[in-house]
Amino acid sequence: MAETFGVSQPTISRAITALTPVLGKILHDHISTADDLDEQARHIVDGTLPPCWSWASRPGLYSTRHRRTGVNVQVASTLDGRLAWVSDPIDGRHHDTHRIRQSGILEDRDTTTRLADKGYIGSDMITPFRKREQPQWQKDFNFHHNKTRVAVERTIAHLTTWRILHTDYRRPPHTFPTTITTVISLYFYARSE
Repeated sequence: MAETFGVSQPTISRAITALTPVLGKILHDHISTADDLDEQARHIVDGTLPPCWSWASRPGLYSTRHRRTGVNVQVASTLDGRLAWVSDPIDGRHHDTHRIRQSGILEDRDTTTRLADKGYIGSDMITPFRKREQPQWQKDFNFHHNKTRVAVERTIAHLTTWRILHTDYRRPPHTFPTTITTVISLYFYARSE
């Protein structure tokens, strides 16, 4: 950006630092919350880990599952692949089940209409059967379940086309949640137009 606008890198960094929270506040109403989800609709839930640098002051960002640092973000999409909700980010060390319980999306709601992968077993959502010696009907169920879950994977892939969500975040770690929230606000805003 500095090259495009003919200014120095520190100037662009200061501009981004100043504008990110302002954009987040302006577009805050465009973000869907857990309360905005239609209780009658079926949703598919999954998590993603936007990457960041490994800061010594933030060891909780390291995900042993992914073997990298980042923040855990939960995503819900409709069966046709439309983004319905994105959680606030938390440290990457937390498992998907822990994060989904913290998000409030499961509280006082019928979760038996939501599809999820094996990482959510025990959360009362519809999950595939664990692989052991499975009868054919369980194999068929898992096949169709995974075929349906592809929609949320496409949604996450589309969301992470925003460069800031798929490359290592280099700004100070305390700005990461605000930046992610602002990008998600921009995503919902662009989709609403």
